[in-house]
Amino acid sequence: MSFPTIHILVATTSGNTEYLADEVAALLEQQGLTSVMHYEPSYSELITEVTDQSIWLCCVASHGAGEYGDSMLDFSEQLSQQKPNLSPLKYAVIAVGDSCYDTYCQAGKDCDAMLQLLGATKLLDRLEIDMSCDDPIEKSSTWLPYFIQAL
Repeated sequence: MSFPTIHILVATTSGNTEYLADEVAALLEQQGLTSVMHYEPSYSELITEVTDQSIWLCCVASHGAGEYGDSMLDFSEQLSQQKPNLSPLKYAVIAVGDSCYDTYCQAGKDCDAMLQLLGATKLLDRLEIDMSCDDPIEKSSTWLPYFIQAL
């Protein structure tokens, strides 16, 4: 059985989530899956390429008062303004935050809600990683088999 390419969309400000996304891509590759990194997701590129084979894995860090990491700000604003029909799309979200803030993983929660609102199909529950106490690589590597199974 062959799987479609997984597009990994990265929202980061400090680079921690970019590192995590690279590790997730390596783990997927070890399972024989292909992924394409989008360190600064391009709205026009990603939206025009959505088909019933499209899979997005969004690695989203919350920044400031729960905003998206800088690398995904433009993309998220365009999604919110343009409201494209994403019904062919399948997706999952890895939300990264720090539980000492009341906006813990807010950008990941917002991403999840926005994609559902636009008709995309959620493959499985959002993974939330608490940078104050979780090992991001360990936590994502225990979640990934469920993601792969949902494909």
